[in-house]
Order: sequence, then C-alpha cells, then structure tokens
Amino acid sequence: MTIHLPLAPLLPPIEPDHTGELGIPVSCIPWPLEMPEDRRIVSKSAPDLVTSLARANALGPWDWPDRPVVFISDLHADAESLLRSLVAARAIVRHGPGLTQFNLTPFGRNCQVIIGGDCIDKGPSNLDLLTSLGALRSAGADLVLLAGNHDLRLLLGLEALTVKRGSLNAHMFVRMGKKVLPLLKEIHDRHVDTDRDMANLPDEATCVAQIMPGKQWEDEFPKAARRYMNEAAIDREIKRLRRKTQTFMEWAGDFGLSARKLYAAALKCRGLLVGGSGEYAWFYREMRAAHQSGSLLFVHAGIDDHMAGLISSHGVAHVNERFKRESQSDPFVFYSGTIANLMRTKYRPVDHPLTEKGVEDLHASGIKLLVHGHVNRRSGQELKSKHGLLHLEADITLDRHSRSTEGLEGIGTGATIIYPDGNILGISRDFPHAKLFNPAHILKQHGLSR
Repeated sequence: MTIHLPLAPLLPPIEPDHTGELGIPVSCIPWPLEMPEDRRIVSKSAPDLVTSLARANALGPWDWPDRPVVFISDLHADAESLLRSLVAARAIVRHGPGLTQFNLTPFGRNCQVIIGGDCIDKGPSNLDLLTSLGALRSAGADLVLLAGNHDLRLLLGLEALTVKRGSLNAHMFVRMGKKVLPLLKEIHDRHVDTDRDMANLPDEATCVAQIMPGKQWEDEFPKAARRYMNEAAIDREIKRLRRKTQTFMEWAGDFGLSARKLYAAALKCRGLLVGGSGEYAWFYREMRAAHQSGSLLFVHAGIDDHMAGLISSHGVAHVNERFKRESQSDPFVFYSGTIANLMRTKYRPVDHPLTEKGVEDLHASGIKLLVHGHVNRRSGQELKSKHGLLHLEADITLDRHSRSTEGLEGIGTGATIIYPDGNILGISRDFPHAKLFNPAHILKQHGLSR
C-alpha cells in the first residue's frame, strides 16, 4: 500500500499560496520503485535499481551536500517555466509577472541552484530565459550552469561560422538546423541595427556561401574526420547535413531571415553570448561540464568510462578545465570526444560506452548517484540503474514547445530538491504526488541496510 504524506512539512510554504495556480502536487509519496497495477510509474528496471543502490551503499556512508540543492534541467528557452519551478521549489517569491520581478526567499539564499543544461533552442524565448537567469544570478543565488548539447551546438556553430572554419567544422552552423532559427530571429529583431550592423556585410550570395559548408565539404570532411569517427558515423553526418543544407535557407525564410539578416544575427549572437563584454557573456563563461556535491555528480546527459576514469584520477575540476580549453580550441574534435559525451550520450551504441570499469572508477571516487537531464520524462523524475550506476533522470519536459508536441497541458513546473539529510524530493506538475527518495529508507525497507 502506498503511503500518502502531506507535502507541506517537507517544504517551506509558498506565500501567497500558489500551489493551485502552479498545478504542482500537494501530497507526497515514497519514491515508487515498483509498478502498481493501476499506473505505470517507473520502468521494469526496479530490481536492478535496488541492487545498484545496495552496491553503492556497501561502499560506505553517503556524503550529502552541506546545504539544499535545487536541480532544474532542459528549460529550452522557457523563462516562465524557470520562474514557476523556482517558486515551486520555494527558492523565489514573485512580486509581479515580469521576468525579473522576484526575490530570493531565505531558502533560495541558502540553497544551490543547478541548471542542468539545454537552456537554448525551442521556445518561447531564448533571450527571456537568459534575462531571468541573469536576474537570478544578480540576486545573489548560488547558481551553477551545466552545458547541454543544445547549448554546446550553438557555441560550436557560432565559432565555426565566424572563426576557426575548416573542413571538420564548416557544417556546424547548418547542423544546428531549424531549432536555432527562433533564437537568431529574436536577436535580429531585438539587437541588429539594420543600418549599422548590416551596412558592411557582403551580398546575399556571399552570405549564403559563408553559412553553407560548401561544395567541397562532402569530399573533404570524410578524410579529415576518419581520425575521430568511424565510417558509419561519417556517413550519417553527411546524410544529415545533405538534408539540412537543402532546406536550411528555406527554413530561415519562414522566419523572415534572408542570408544577410541571418549572418548579421549570427555575428550579433556571438558578440552577445561569446564575446568578453557581451550582455550574456556570463552564460558561456560560467558554464561547466560537470559538478560534484558529495556523493552526487551532476551532468547534462550521462558519462562514459573515459570520463569516469578522468574524474577518479584527476577530479571534476580538471574535467571542467579541459571543457573550457578544448571547447574553444577545436570545435568538431571536441564535440566528437568524451567530454562532450557528458552532454550528448543516451547510452546508445554510437555513444562512448559506460561499462563496469567506469562504474567502479566512479564508486572509487565517492560518486554514487548521477543526476542529469537530457532524457524527456512525461510523468516526473525517474530513478534508473544504468550499467550498474544509479541515475536520477530529471528532465521533466518543462518548455512549452516540447509540452505541446507531447500533448502535455499548461506551463511546465517542477524541480528536484536534494537535502543534506539524505532526502531527495521530485516535484512535477505531471505527476499527482511529489516523490520522496531516501537511500537509507529504501535499503531498510528491502532488508539491505548496512
């Protein structure tokens, strides 16, 4: 029998009480690890999950964060979803409908807020989300920004278009596809001065040539890429780019962007986000690949053996240093490597693998749980065992674009909150109860306590 608990004792109250408006649950249940007959709420991997939990527990006590952590991932350009999720986590209180009309609560000043990547793309507004994140940062929140694959692709695409362009990366701008065009349209409309910024640009045909990988790319790319990709992966990349190249400028036209306007927006985008003094330069400057807090490792997507070994031998700080250095030195080589795998993997055959050796290395470095986004979940957060490593999947489909595509109602709201006492609370408007996970309680329930 499932025990239902009131949520109120587990969280500070929302003042005024907006729980009904937000659509978040008001009750809590122990995190379900089995599949009730009336509702499928977790996968069939539950027995492996308990086994993996017992294995991690056998290594010694868990090391929990010194203060609460609020994890929110895959916002995909939806500022309202961010703000509602922070209200649901009791980290902010809003005093108006605006993007910056909020204050940190006492809990918000005490906790650490980790944004798990994929802030960019989809919609409704990339710049609005960056504005709200900037306001959260300016308010004094302890904010950690993790790189997601969408964030990374924008960075590499802009670099390939404007600097360091070669046969390996000449396609990286077009490779972003249709999803990047809303951002560039926003930037064109809000920041491009038609007279000043476009006056010195070349003509339409020259701008098209600057944007597209070029006629020689299909011949040059396989030769250059063989050091980093197998033949099947190279073939997939060429076929993908062939499709996108045929329709990219047509898509841009649907957004009212000629090649000159698109090129001007891309240059302005780089200045705003990548340039040292740009309005949003803090976004990429402060971004990191991974973050460790006690026994928990936070990344966007997942991990492989090489990264597990690197963390075990050199620590997470070393990984983040390499991320900064390598993401700016050779975009395509970096994106094909294992550091970028932290932002990209779904443990598919084409991804860099995680095996027993990698899990052993992570356990040896004290990491027992990987907290990440990247994998859309329609019924709130899920706990999984992948290759023997505990994963908490926390991409709960927040942005309105994805919610509309997946038939979910309303504005996405929810957060994963990790407490120093070992409790993990998963809140989502798409699951009727908050979920409460405590490793010690689960093991005791299964007779596996140390």
